[in-house]
Amino acid sequence: MTVHFVGAGPGAADLITLRAAALLGAADVVLYPGTYLDADVLTHARSGARLVDTQDLDLEAMVTVMVEAHAGGQDVVRLTSGDPSVYSALAEQTRRLDAAAVPWDVTPGVAAYAAAAALVGSELTVPLVAQSVVLTRAQARSTRMPERESLAAFAATRATLALHLAIARVREVMAELAPEYGDDCPVVVVHRASQPGELVLRGTVGDIAEQVEEAGLRQAAVILVGRALHRDDTAAGESFLYSTDRDRRPPHLRRGPEGKP
Repeated sequence: MTVHFVGAGPGAADLITLRAAALLGAADVVLYPGTYLDADVLTHARSGARLVDTQDLDLEAMVTVMVEAHAGGQDVVRLTSGDPSVYSALAEQTRRLDAAAVPWDVTPGVAAYAAAAALVGSELTVPLVAQSVVLTRAQARSTRMPERESLAAFAATRATLALHLAIARVREVMAELAPEYGDDCPVVVVHRASQPGELVLRGTVGDIAEQVEEAGLRQAAVILVGRALHRDDTAAGESFLYSTDRDRRPPHLRRGPEGKP
């Protein structure tokens, strides 16, 4: 039998993929992150499936559930919030499954940062403003960040930042970003995007911390930072891909500088 790592998306039951719904409907055991998931997602699971909330389990306990289910001939879905490719502990779980000779696969999901951007109607890559998105996090009671992956280093690029696991340190984070982005740089905080109780805070590097603290947010939020979030930025250009100046003829019909094909 197989362990399926499945991205549950940002939380809403209708923001999972068709493949995810099918796997949930067939699974005998479903492990899910109760802290971050809207319970309605579990309505896709079949009646009689064993549901295991992982919020109080350590890594070894979770893997034990998967290995034992496999040994018992049961298919397993391990739901992760958002997409399994980001902050899902996929690597350490699959290493242990490999050691136990348990097969596994991965089904992607809607990433939290993408759901946050969609909710506020923002493109994160605006021509002439920002063409890169940096997915990163802050460090508090968490795994140490690699030495070269400091917020200051990322801020120097002035790319759009999508910050996970940073909401509890928002004041310190904004202080670190301010020298490069400026106090007036747009910031959007999205708490529980697509779920009951979702909350959107709009502000700037200079004032967003106060809003977050007043709202009492401590988890389950994504912070987006960057000039691309400014809808009326006069510095913004337009994509060459859709430009009226772009030569859309096949390459062999395009003319060179001397007018020759």
